Amino acid sequence: MCIKSPFEGGGPIEDWGWGSQMEDNHPQSPNKIAMKKYTQKGKLGIRPPPSPKGEKGEGGEIMYHKENQSSGSGDNIPTGLHKISTNVCTDDSVPPVKAQSLEELHMLQQKKKSAPTTPKMNSAQQMSEEDKMRQQLMSISASLASLTREKGPQMIHGDPETAKARGQPLKSLISPRPTISDSSLKLTHVLYNLSPPELYEPAIKYEKGSFITCTGALATMSGAKTGRSPKDKRVVREETSEQDLWWGSGSPNIEMDEQTFLVNRERAVDYLNSLDKVFVNDQFLNWDPEHRLKVRIISARAYHSLFMHNMCIRPTPEELENFGVPDFTIYNAGQFPCNRYTHYMTSSTSIDLNLKRREMVILGTQYAGEMKKGLFSVMHYLMPKRGILSLHSGCNMGKEGDVTLFFGLSGTGKTTLSTDHQRELIGDDEHCWSDNGVSNIEGGCYAKCIDLSEEKEPDIWNAIKFGTVLENVVFEEHTREVDYSDKSVTENTRASYPIEFIPNAKIPCVGPHPKNIVLLACDAFGVLPPVSKLTLAQTMYHFISGYTALVAGTEEGIKEPKATFSACFGAAFIMLHPTKYAAMLAEKMQQHGTTAWLVNTGWSGGSYGVGKRIKLSYTRSIIDAIHNGSLLKANYNQTSIFGLNIPDQVEGVPAEILRPENMWTEKNAYMETLVKLAGLFKNNFLKFLDCSVGNDTQLTQQILAAGPQ
Repeated sequence: MCIKSPFEGGGPIEDWGWGSQMEDNHPQSPNKIAMKKYTQKGKLGIRPPPSPKGEKGEGGEIMYHKENQSSGSGDNIPTGLHKISTNVCTDDSVPPVKAQSLEELHMLQQKKKSAPTTPKMNSAQQMSEEDKMRQQLMSISASLASLTREKGPQMIHGDPETAKARGQPLKSLISPRPTISDSSLKLTHVLYNLSPPELYEPAIKYEKGSFITCTGALATMSGAKTGRSPKDKRVVREETSEQDLWWGSGSPNIEMDEQTFLVNRERAVDYLNSLDKVFVNDQFLNWDPEHRLKVRIISARAYHSLFMHNMCIRPTPEELENFGVPDFTIYNAGQFPCNRYTHYMTSSTSIDLNLKRREMVILGTQYAGEMKKGLFSVMHYLMPKRGILSLHSGCNMGKEGDVTLFFGLSGTGKTTLSTDHQRELIGDDEHCWSDNGVSNIEGGCYAKCIDLSEEKEPDIWNAIKFGTVLENVVFEEHTREVDYSDKSVTENTRASYPIEFIPNAKIPCVGPHPKNIVLLACDAFGVLPPVSKLTLAQTMYHFISGYTALVAGTEEGIKEPKATFSACFGAAFIMLHPTKYAAMLAEKMQQHGTTAWLVNTGWSGGSYGVGKRIKLSYTRSIIDAIHNGSLLKANYNQTSIFGLNIPDQVEGVPAEILRPENMWTEKNAYMETLVKLAGLFKNNFLKFLDCSVGNDTQLTQQILAAGPQ
């Protein structure tokens, strides 16, 4: 095609310089304009046009000349300048775009999702794309069905804003209801299993407080609730699970009746159905395909959908096509409060679990961790009924296939120690132990961010990138750089990211039976040894106790540690009595020859404020000695009161700190503190005295004798 000169209205010819020479007496006279000769310049990254046909100057330079002037008015352009014909032509091999408007062009930009590569039916049984979508929408509509109506809402795939911009007709693929009402006439748009980029867009556009940070992570706010609300969690007391669950003193299960649950469910469903669009995630729990659970999460926020996209196992297109009916459904209507006048409600927040209906309802809290831990509670109920032990632990595997489980409460170093560059990470928080070995329940990690630094936690630091959700963090307004030390919103700042973001993650997240179990305690009293080898009975005692110590606030320079006990190192999430989990753990340890260790990551040489925190390098050396087997070869001595077996040496650890009394200058103070901690253990264990561990009455007596005397 011919390239026009700017005097023909075609604009400047890019990549070629040009100019004009004017006479001094009339610098703007059109009759005195002359074209300078210009050399073709192929700029970097731009394909220069081929040599045109026409007159050339020295060195092959293209000459532009003014043509003979004509007095005809048609020869003048609107500015009064004469047309100049360049006769410059080029072969343009790029075809024009196949679009008649910008809207059509934008539609071409987005490629349709490819079909699954593995066929699940023969050709005669293959469903059309419309039938597949109809089946999917009918399933979601059934999940959102009100208890007073036979059918759920009318549903349509996709974002309403996108459909409106493209002028697409809004038509539900589900047959209309026979009964006419406002809800039956309304269409609810379903945003189904969106990808992180698709979820970023509505989060930033519609959800106040959502921003992209300098690393590409999505920073968002969880509203007034920046942590879980355990006092607002309720479990329906019904006939199918009543006899199995742990009720009463010390139990996290606060009961509610089924009618009250249905009232809250109706409130949540009505709220979700009133929205123009809802986000739906169909995903899995448990990497062991034999024992995985299909879960559906229906939510109102893109933040919640992205969070669960990260935390649950993401299905392949083939798995999603054959997903079918979910095993469990979450209705997250957290932006809408519960009715405080409803029976069993103590605030505007309620997290309700119904094991019979396989449903969970969230009202009055937008904190995403409620969904994660709610599903963990479900696994704590369903898995033991299949003979599978559910565990609140970290897990990694060595090059020889040796697996270690790490149990520990907040602040004990569970995440730090389970993340080892010499070993593959199976998971950082929730696991199952079945006859097949261990498996991660989740598809992601939910790491604390407070005071995060690249030096201390390089893997977590590097995992905070595009696709990661950052909850309640503070960042610099202009650069969007996060200040992880800022506690203005909350100390419970978190990062949610897929486990694949960790470089040494083992995919799939499964492994053989554990060789070692490490029970972590951050003992701020400073009397527990850095490491001790446990008998089976001692393992059960300390597993049921779930001890660590937290440091209380400072008052006039006096700092007092506070003992914390959480049964099975996760009392807030367990559904059965702790002794039932302990019995399963004992059986599996005996069956597979697993060794257990108690590791203190807390203080030495005195309580908090007097002694010093045990160096992380020492604790890592202890863990290394456990993994390489050298600690099994050490000589052991037994301590008083707790009866713990202490090794005489550990490579890389000073021998004197292995016995805690050696590090105390005041021996009487050490003994007083040791007796005090022993009393706290005994008082905590009183609620378990009337319970047997499994069918082995002898083991129960051994466990009671394994505690401090």
